[in-house]
Amino acid sequence: MEHTFVICAYGDSLFLEACIQSCLNQKSVKSNRSKVVLYTSTLSDQIETLCQSYQIELFVKKGGGIGIDWNNALSVVDTKYATIAHQDDLYLSEYGEAVLSEFEQQGDMNLVFTDYCENDAQGQFRPRHLNLKIKTFGLKLMSLFQNKAYQRRIYAFGNFICCPAVSYNLERLSDFQFDTSLKMVVDWDAWERIMKRQGKIKFISKQLMVHRIHEDSETTANTENQNREVEEFMMYQRYWPKPIVKLLMKYYVKNQKANDKP
Repeated sequence: MEHTFVICAYGDSLFLEACIQSCLNQKSVKSNRSKVVLYTSTLSDQIETLCQSYQIELFVKKGGGIGIDWNNALSVVDTKYATIAHQDDLYLSEYGEAVLSEFEQQGDMNLVFTDYCENDAQGQFRPRHLNLKIKTFGLKLMSLFQNKAYQRRIYAFGNFICCPAVSYNLERLSDFQFDTSLKMVVDWDAWERIMKRQGKIKFISKQLMVHRIHEDSETTANTENQNREVEEFMMYQRYWPKPIVKLLMKYYVKNQKANDKP
């Protein structure tokens, strides 16, 4: 077994079973290259019943925030590669095979991630709005050259990478930890730090996962209580002087709020 989908579940979700089914339906799972497990810090009857029903190994650890839960999720993985699957999201059946192919082509690959689309609480696909188009354009620009300075300069304009679309080479990232002090830019901070390491990142320009936006999602909650704005301001300051950060934030925050509403 080479790869693990570790589903990160929190509380009772209306969408968890669909996520489980999409992971089990992977071509890489059916060919025994990937397996599916579930991690939670909030064990419930629903989670336990679904794991028993689908014969998925269940791991329970003490949580305390997104960073802690993501670190815990990766800690239960015993394969070389891993994907943290978010309980609300869906993975197209080709996702696992696609990321494994990219990892195997180059042994120094740290991260592989795909393009994605969005749906809502009713399962209806959302129009591919300006924000998604900008992110895809940014990722295609980043992928033109495997040069760290170039990639970080493109990435300085915003977080283009969708965290549930990312897979990790855990042999190369064995000492990596998410920052547990952050709430909203845990992923942006992680990718930025990983980009500084030896090794490469790879974008697959195919929409191979579906990210769900709904009222109870972490993205929506943090957008509304301004955690996102505070933390993204901090991230931009890693790249730009404060006057430029203020200009970037005026556009970035407005665009995010408009596009992240369910």
